[in-house]
Amino acid sequence: MKSLEIDVFLCRSDNFGVLLHCPDSGLTACIDAPELEPILAAAERRDWTITHIFTTHHHGDHVEANLALKERFNCEIIGPRNEAVAIPGIDRTVGDGDEFAFGKHLVRVIETPGHTAGHVCYHLPEDKLLFSADTLFALGCGRLFERSAIDMWHSLQKLAELPDETIVYFGHEYTLSNARFALTIDPDNSRLKSRAEDIEIMRARGDFTVPTTIALEKETNPFLRANDPDIRRTLGMPTESDEDVFAEIRKRKDNF
Repeated sequence: MKSLEIDVFLCRSDNFGVLLHCPDSGLTACIDAPELEPILAAAERRDWTITHIFTTHHHGDHVEANLALKERFNCEIIGPRNEAVAIPGIDRTVGDGDEFAFGKHLVRVIETPGHTAGHVCYHLPEDKLLFSADTLFALGCGRLFERSAIDMWHSLQKLAELPDETIVYFGHEYTLSNARFALTIDPDNSRLKSRAEDIEIMRARGDFTVPTTIALEKETNPFLRANDPDIRRTLGMPTESDEDVFAEIRKRKDNF
C-alpha cells in the first residue's frame, strides 16, 4: 500500500488548505473547504479529483467552498453530527469514536468541543496523521466561541494522548504570534525558545509552520501544559486546577 500524499497551500489570509490523496484508490479528500480557487488550483496542479470533504466545524472560513466543490466534483461531504444543520451540503455525519475507510486507510473521528460545540478532528492512526483544524494549533489552540475552557482542556487532552509521533496538520498560520505569546507563559522552556527562534526564521522566509507533532506540542505548547510547575509559577497559580490554569492562559492569549 502506497503512502498517502498531502498538499498544503494557503487559503484566504491565513487558512491552510489541505488535500489528502490516496494513490492506490485515487481518492482525494479536502480537509475543510476554506476558499474555492486555491483548492481548485491545488487539485489541478496535482491532477487530483476531489472525492471527499472532511469538514471539522461549521465556521464560514472552513465551509465556504463546500457547495461549489460539490457541484463541480460531486464529492461526498463528511462532517460533525452535532453541527450538521450548519454545514452546507453535508452527506454523512460522524461523531466521537466513529470510523470510516478512505481507500484502505482508516479514519477515526475525535470530537473536540471548545472552539465550536461539535468540532471534530480526523485521525488516521495507521498513517500517524491528525487533522486538528481549529482545536490544536502549533503552540496554540482555538478561541472558545461555543464551549467552555473546561471543554476545550478536555478536548486537548484527548489529542495529547495520541502517539507522540503523530503528525499534526492544523487550520491556520498563527504560529509566529503563538510562539511570541508562549514565551510570556513559559519563558524558561529552552525547547520553546529554540523553536520560537526557528519559527521567526521560517516565517521571515515565507515558509509554512505546518505540520507539527504531538510530541513537539507537548514539549512547547502552553495550552497542553497547564499542569507544568514552571507555567503555574509564572501565572501565580500553584495549586489551582488544570482547567483553571488553562482558562487563564486562554484569557491571556485573547488579550495578547
